[in-house]
Amino acid sequence: MSLESLPPLREALAAHGLMAKKAFGQHFLLDLNITRKIARLAELNPGDRVIEVGPGPGGLTRALLETGAHVTAIEKDQRFRPLLEDLAAAASPGALTLSFADALTVDEAALMDGAPGHVVSNLPYNVGTALLIKWLTGPWTPASMTLMFQKEVAQRIAAPVDGDAYGRLAVIAQATCEAQTVMDVPARAFTPPPKVESAVVRLMPRPDRPSPARLDALQKLTAAAFGQRRKMLRASLKGLGGEGLIVAAGLDPQARAETIDVAGFLRLADAWLAARARTAAGAVA
Repeated sequence: MSLESLPPLREALAAHGLMAKKAFGQHFLLDLNITRKIARLAELNPGDRVIEVGPGPGGLTRALLETGAHVTAIEKDQRFRPLLEDLAAAASPGALTLSFADALTVDEAALMDGAPGHVVSNLPYNVGTALLIKWLTGPWTPASMTLMFQKEVAQRIAAPVDGDAYGRLAVIAQATCEAQTVMDVPARAFTPPPKVESAVVRLMPRPDRPSPARLDALQKLTAAAFGQRRKMLRASLKGLGGEGLIVAAGLDPQARAETIDVAGFLRLADAWLAARARTAAGAVA
């Protein structure tokens, strides 16, 4: 058996009586022309280690395997085990590893054996943002991410400052990565078609990625600032230092969160960490 000898995805799904589950946010991408384009956008080299979340029937998985990458597919829905096991048997030995688990709780570093790994996925709609935050802020940093989201979420990731979509997700994503929307995917490309359009975002880690402490501070500050985005910063950040913190960061206390660029939020994080350090030193003294 080989990848070329596998039946078309629609036939494989029909043979196993499989349909998308709404509870899992599933929409199958069965057009191999589209999945191959996503694989090309990921810029993979033969032998690269890749994590794919939510492979479902394996359309994108097939395209990733065609690049010569070694793929670890994480699937929560056990119904796809026979299909994916057929795909693993057809692939080169060791090219496809299956992990039937919840991607929100898996240890990616353990799956990759400590090696750098890329993430390429058509993410389930209901957990896409949570997974992205995990990879942006957690202990395991992917070498790159090429991810499909609802178009609205993709716009929020790559949004410019002071735009309608600019918010906490944009700040965290752009503080840690270079983020760019690289492909739009119409609803009709999926089975069943979702009610929204989709888009693929390419994220490359920044060389000046914030330290864990700085990133933790950034998450706290953006949660407070954008949680009350209609308020001025001096009000929304009152519980975290208020006007004194904002002035220390070189920002206008009367500004609103959506007008503060990523660099400004990082200065806020630095000012907050410095204030905590001074408080801790005073307590020791």
